[in-house]
Amino acid sequence: MIETKLNKLLAKQFGVLEDKLTLDTNVIDDLGADSLDLTELVMNIEHAFKIIIEEDEYADAHTVGKIIDLIKSKEPK
Repeated sequence: MIETKLNKLLAKQFGVLEDKLTLDTNVIDDLGADSLDLTELVMNIEHAFKIIIEEDEYADAHTVGKIIDLIKSKEPK
């Protein structure tokens, strides 16, 4: 469910097809995200998943798989 929801969000923001996204898709290298795109992405993720992500937490989360791991780490236990 997280992956599907995230892929929809990424597809909408970056204008790509959801089925082209994999766990290894890099938002910078593969989708061309710049710093403004990353800020917008984090805000969209926070809103969609009702979580708060600190700046240092997403510094290394540039692949779909790592973003999913970050989202999972923020979910209530």
